[in-house]
Amino acid sequence: MGFLRVVRLLTMVVWVGGLIFFASVVAPIAFTVLPAKHEAGAVVAGTLEVLNRMGDVSAFLFAAATGGLYKAGQRGNRLLTAELLLVLAMISATALVQWRIVPAMERDRIAAGGDVDAAAPGDPARVDFERLHPISEKLEGAALFLGLGVVVLMGVGEIGSAAKAS
Repeated sequence: MGFLRVVRLLTMVVWVGGLIFFASVVAPIAFTVLPAKHEAGAVVAGTLEVLNRMGDVSAFLFAAATGGLYKAGQRGNRLLTAELLLVLAMISATALVQWRIVPAMERDRIAAGGDVDAAAPGDPARVDFERLHPISEKLEGAALFLGLGVVVLMGVGEIGSAAKAS
């Protein structure tokens, strides 16, 4: 069971840590350092794609390890169920961004001539891009906060396990 707990912890470290690093380092620096907004957007979009794939793998491994803990006799552990539900919500938010919103934003970018900021303010592609962008940010932010919730619940579970053992 110790191995399964380590796998679960590592998946959250990778995924939540990646989300924090992306939001607080990669995106802000890309938009500060790169000479054009559309270049920064390309870096951010590419980084987000990799981060979301890491989230896919993390979610799968987390679910598999949690299933192993259930099989090992921890079925009644409500924290495990809550953690798994939060991870399912995380992967749902991530999938929505990666498979629906980002492709729509990319179509809008292309329809706007490759640079959304160069399009006229009323251009339908620009308007749709500007509508989708904050939705994407909110969903990725939600995934981050859900992940932090998982980490907190995992900590609570470990504290409870330690208290029972002593």
